[in-house]
Order: sequence, then C-alpha cells, then structure tokens
Amino acid sequence: MNINILDTTLRDGEQTPGVSLTSQEKFRIATKLDEIGVNFIEAGSAITSEGERESIKEISAQGFNAEILSFSRPLNVDIDYCLDCDVDAVNLVVPTSDLHISDKLKISKDELLDLSNNAVDYCKDHGLIVELSAEDASRSDVDFLKNIYVNAIDHGVDRICVCDTVGILTPDTSYDLFSKLNDIKVPISCHCHNDFGLAVANTLSAIKGGASEIHTTINGIGERAGNTSFEECVVSIDRLLPDFSTGIKINQIYDVSKLVARLTGVYIQPNKAIVGENAFAHESGIHSDGIIKNSATYEPMTPELVGRTRKFIIGKHMGTHGLNSRLKEIGLEVNESQLKQICDDIKDLADMGKTVTDVDLQVIADNVLEINHEDRIKLDEITIVSGNKVMPTASVKLIVDGEEILNAGVGIGPVDAAINAIKSLGMFKDIELIEYHVDSITGGTDAFIDVIIKLQKEDNVVSARGTEADIINASVKAYIAGVNRLLRD
Repeated sequence: MNINILDTTLRDGEQTPGVSLTSQEKFRIATKLDEIGVNFIEAGSAITSEGERESIKEISAQGFNAEILSFSRPLNVDIDYCLDCDVDAVNLVVPTSDLHISDKLKISKDELLDLSNNAVDYCKDHGLIVELSAEDASRSDVDFLKNIYVNAIDHGVDRICVCDTVGILTPDTSYDLFSKLNDIKVPISCHCHNDFGLAVANTLSAIKGGASEIHTTINGIGERAGNTSFEECVVSIDRLLPDFSTGIKINQIYDVSKLVARLTGVYIQPNKAIVGENAFAHESGIHSDGIIKNSATYEPMTPELVGRTRKFIIGKHMGTHGLNSRLKEIGLEVNESQLKQICDDIKDLADMGKTVTDVDLQVIADNVLEINHEDRIKLDEITIVSGNKVMPTASVKLIVDGEEILNAGVGIGPVDAAINAIKSLGMFKDIELIEYHVDSITGGTDAFIDVIIKLQKEDNVVSARGTEADIINASVKAYIAGVNRLLRD
C-alpha cells in the first residue's frame, strides 16, 4: 500500500522559534520537496501576511507535481486568502476537543459542527480540494470526532486528518484511534507532534491502523519539540514496514535535510537518525572491524541508501582495522607494528582530552613512518585593519612553492577577511570551507584559541587545526594547514 506524504515544513516547520523563511528560501525548499516526490506541500498560511501570500502564490504558479495547500481556519476570510493564492487545496483545521471548543473558541459542539460544515461548503463551492484536520483530535471524544468527519464527508470533504496536537499518543493508543476510524470512506491522514519523542512511532502505528497519508517536516522541525520527522518516517516505512511504501527518492533525503538545516538555521544534532553526522560514523574498534567485513553487522541500512557515506572516526575507541582503513584513504600503507604504534599514539593523544583530527593523524603517521612533507604554502606575514567604522581588511604575504606572493581581502570580520585574502588566489578556487569551529582552551581574554576547520576539494574532505592566543592567526594557520594537506593529496 502506498502512503502519501504531506510535508508541512513551510508552514508548521516555520513555526519553529526563531525560524522565518524568505520567499526565495521557501521556493527552494518547495522545489526540492517536489523533486524528491512529496505528494502534498503545505506552502504556508495565507492569512498570515502579504509576504506569506506572495510566497504561496509563487509556489502555486510553478506547476509542481505536488498538490499545493495553504493552512486555513474554518473562516471565510481565511479561505478567501487561500483562493487569492491559487492553491490547489486547503488544510482546513477545526478544533474538536472539549478543551479547545469551550476554552479557546467558547462555543458549543453544535456551533462547532455548523462552523466546520459551512467552511467545507464554502471551500467546495469555490473549487478547492479540502483536507479537514481535527485539531487536538487525540484528546477529543471519539464519537464526536467521528461525527465531525462524517458530516464533513457528506459536505464533500476529500480527506480527513487526525492531529495529535500536543503529542500525547503512544504507539498503542495511536493504532487504536486510527482503527476506530478505519470505516470512514475517504483517505485518513496522521499529523503528530513530538512532545514525548513519539511522533515517528505514533505515525508508523497510525499507518498500521489505517492511515494512508502522513504529515511530516524535514528534520522534524516545528513548534515546541517539533513534528514527525520526514526522513525518519520515510526510511522506516521503506525498511521496517514491508506492506507499505512511498514514492520518495530516498537517496536525496540527505540533500533536502541539509538544505532545510542551512536555510532555517536549525542545527541537526549529531546523533539524529538518518541525517545526523554520526548516523553512519564508527569509532569503536569492534564496530569498525565488523563494518569492514560486512556492513550489515552494525548498520541497519547502507549510507548510500539515503545519499550518505560511511565514516571511520579517529579516537581512542578506534581499533586497528578501522584505523588501517582510514590510513589507506589518505594514501598510507603501514605494516602491523607501524599500525599498532600509530594506534597507540592516537589513544595517548585522545586520553589527554584532545580531539584527534585528520591533521593529527597525518602528523602521527608521518612521525612513525619518518615521512617529512614539505608544505607548498607558508604564511610569512599577515596584517589586519578592523574597527566599528572600517570594513575589515587583511593583507597577507605567502610563500607559495618558494615564491613570495602578496594579496589582500575584505570580509564581514577580521577572520573572514584573512581567509578571503588567501582564498582569492587562483590555486584555492576549488577548495571549500565547509566547517569552522572555535574553542577557548583557557579562561580569560588572553585565552588560547583552538580552531578546527574542515575543507573540501571535490570528494576529498580534510580537517585541520590551529592553536594560538590570537583567533586570526589560529584560523589562518588551520586554513593553510588544511590546504597544504589537500594539495598533497
């Protein structure tokens, strides 16, 4: 059975505190959602603002394969704004719990029923597809909930949705609730929130109970603890529910996850399932050994399934098998005794609380193998001009392959200006700075600064470190070290 996906990243996801997407950003996300096969895209809430309406109109005008919806209350003014945006459908949200009806709306159940029916009539009279979402359905009287749905169907509603608005369902109660609604004659969808961390589990149980559509957000973003995670749900359906499927292009999931994280500014926790940086990373020696022999030993799916690659992490838990694999990746062949010595040196470094980077590994390996690399690029001099009324400007003198080169650059801050001064040289054009992290090693304004960066050139990614009392010098030192490493490789 195919499960349809309604993605509400652009509406419910944007209700994440601190998130406000521009029209262009919404368009980029909507385009990607359509490309990967999402069936329904809730593009926003038309009543919100003029800018929101312009954004929804732009998405509606693209002729996407996905059905485009706007959120709407059961009010003609909301529905009129949806019509102005030329959407295909509305997500008509009607509160159905006693708490919402009496305390929020302050009306009777009969008045609520009339409000719902009249809103459905108004939508259908104007040619809209209607999905009726019962807000707080999980705390509603089931008989009244069913009555709302049956009446809406009689008035022409196309789909209905059960909303677990405050995330109080469990997998068992979710299954029971959807099973009780299974005789309803239109498609039933499930909209879960993650207040108790059960949104994905409850959504999967809803599917087993009879839901044929699910509401999700990319990376599970949303108000409070967020919504059902798109990537976790889609991959779980694919791998764990053999009787169900989606039309989603799973190998593009990581791309859309990173896009949404970047545009919303909502950080993805490293251990997040499917898309977290540690999801396919291995440090433990036992695990690394098993993965090398057969990846199924410690991975329930291949990273390639979701557009990822596997990583072996350098650290004190690393075994010789994983270490040897990492050394081969950086072009080093070692014998058994050399491998053991490198492994021991890494553990000693990690025991001191130091993060072991690729550069550390290279230095340790070079020492053991007695290899000395001649760096192609060396920093001779750097000068920074910065202030509250001066655009940060940097000039650098580099020694590149023995030749002295002077260059300058500007940036939004002195570190940015210094890196830009170096990057503007032609030999750096294919190198991308993909991660920049700063730690203060000691306390006070004179603290030593530890800068760790990651650089990428094509498929080759390296990390590098610089430690100085001056954050600019530490950053430049780390950047040049990383570039030298990439140029060597």
